[in-house]
Amino acid sequence: MQESIRNGLVNKELIVDMKVSKILNNYQLRSGYIFKRIIILSFFFFAFLSGFAQQTTSLFQRSDTLNKKRRNTVFIAEGVGATAAIIGLNQLWYANYPRSGFHFYNDNSSWNQMDKFGHAYSSYFIGKVGMDLLAWSGESKKNQLIYGATLGFAFLTTIEVFDGFSEEWGFSPGDILANALGTSLLIGQELLWNEQRIQYKFSFHTTDFPQYYPEKLGENTLQQIIKDYNGQTYWLSVNLWSFFKESKIPRWLNVAVGYGSEGLPEIHPTPYNYAGKEAYPTFRQFYASIDMDLTKIRTKSAFLKTVFNVVNYLKIPAPTLEITSKGKFIFHPVYF
Repeated sequence: MQESIRNGLVNKELIVDMKVSKILNNYQLRSGYIFKRIIILSFFFFAFLSGFAQQTTSLFQRSDTLNKKRRNTVFIAEGVGATAAIIGLNQLWYANYPRSGFHFYNDNSSWNQMDKFGHAYSSYFIGKVGMDLLAWSGESKKNQLIYGATLGFAFLTTIEVFDGFSEEWGFSPGDILANALGTSLLIGQELLWNEQRIQYKFSFHTTDFPQYYPEKLGENTLQQIIKDYNGQTYWLSVNLWSFFKESKIPRWLNVAVGYGSEGLPEIHPTPYNYAGKEAYPTFRQFYASIDMDLTKIRTKSAFLKTVFNVVNYLKIPAPTLEITSKGKFIFHPVYF
């Protein structure tokens, strides 16, 4: 009798310990997700400011000559923001996993390379924002490219070094290459054409996958935008008028090609079973669509110009042709 009571108490203690552990783990994971969302929203906030920086209002008008106060403000804000982001990630994310000696990790086969497209996009996006902010301060084009366009690569490489000291991950040369490609797309076009004729864009739609794997693909829409690669699409959007400036092609008209993938529940994609359904196959998706360069829409509204500048990092919903690696052709009247 006493033995049964003891066993019952032990089992209850184990259950309580497991519940407490689960609560703490969920809190740590949510803290990491929240902080990552804060970082992303912060960069969109800077993008909003960079959009204002291109307008003709007194405060936000681009300076024709170097304005040291503005430049110093930009450098200080970027430095403080990057430092806070790195410290926050270290405390709210990496601190939850065992540390290790610096090591490399080859994840090039993971997620059908969707994560690599994401790295390139982030590097391009952050670098473009950095350039626009330095342009607002009146910095030379050379310094915009050196200190602004490389901001994304520098920031993401720092995070990659943190990965290298985490037992959970590792320093990924593939991620570094993807970061470099995103920055190269930005800088290369500025050197070649002094403008962005080919823009790197992003779109997202919700999928059914997270309900079967919420811990990896996200428990809500905000998490899923970051984590559910099944719903992400990365685009190269080409502005036609930029290549034919003497033509009557609308200035805002773009054509876009995109890449996505489906059936990605794990780091190394393998088919998995739905409840009571057959295994879902992993496959790649290739897209062709029309798009808009919103920054080329003429308007006298400074507010609309700012909104267009920020939203232009996203691909607009439009009719789209999808070709899958399984050989299927699918037409979407509207795809995002």
